[in-house]
Amino acid sequence: MADTRPWAIFLMGPTAAGKTDTAIALHERLGHELISVDSAMVYRGMDIGSAKPSAAELARAPHHLIDIRDPAEPYSAADFREDAIELMRQISAAGRVPLLVGGTMLYYKRLIEGVASLPSADPVIRQQLETQWQYEGLESLHKRLSEVDAVSAQRIHPNDPQRLIRALEVYYASGRPMSELWAEQQPETFPWRVLSIALAPSDRALLHQRIAKRFELMMDEGLINEVTALKKRNDLHLGLPAMKSVGYRQVWEYLEGEYDYATLVERGIIATRQLAKRQLTWLRSWPSLEWVDSQHPDALDKVLKLVRESGA
Repeated sequence: MADTRPWAIFLMGPTAAGKTDTAIALHERLGHELISVDSAMVYRGMDIGSAKPSAAELARAPHHLIDIRDPAEPYSAADFREDAIELMRQISAAGRVPLLVGGTMLYYKRLIEGVASLPSADPVIRQQLETQWQYEGLESLHKRLSEVDAVSAQRIHPNDPQRLIRALEVYYASGRPMSELWAEQQPETFPWRVLSIALAPSDRALLHQRIAKRFELMMDEGLINEVTALKKRNDLHLGLPAMKSVGYRQVWEYLEGEYDYATLVERGIIATRQLAKRQLTWLRSWPSLEWVDSQHPDALDKVLKLVRESGA
């Protein structure tokens, strides 16, 4: 039986791989409508550190789900799924193809798989876990998760504080392991056929060079001033998802006097490399993924060929 679902394109890849430029080119050549899949770009006033497209780029190729939240308002994968599906329905109904671009892999996963009936965030429990992280380190959180939810502990990287804290929060709030709650989810067919493309350099050293160069450019463009302005607000703190974003956390800690400028740059680059490594780990297990070497001179042509051959 023929698959009559409309098409959607996922343009994925590690940070600093060139996804935004490729997405803009696809929009200009094929007319696909862009939806950002980035957990930092959703926040207003977080432009430099999130590598948000410039005003000129957004004028050429508007992106949905950019600048839709204040940094004091948490935005979850469940929020993203709800927003993205509504936008995708509107785009498909208008006869266009939704092109989702970004590197927040959890957003893609939740979009495809759905969201389990999990308890909502509990500020008291979360603060207790944040304090444990601060004083005892991430290793203690991962050890505790291994005791109460071995399945989630095996799946979540020991250096991923956001997901460790969320898994423990779910356990303490519900009394049940998050993996158990997920297992009860009824599988559902995603309403779109998906062409998944991963844009990444084949040489990891080149990616590391791009990451270092981009972080240093962010510093030159005024990332410290951007975080200083956010820090002056009395409603923002490092416990918020926005302020945990790579780059923002490191600059915040630098402004707190935790280390000097050289250490800030080093830590920012290392944290970005770790993010890229996690993104690539996710991608290696993503089904039916088309890999394109972002450093290849014909990378855009290869992406265009995949899109045209699929019919998306």
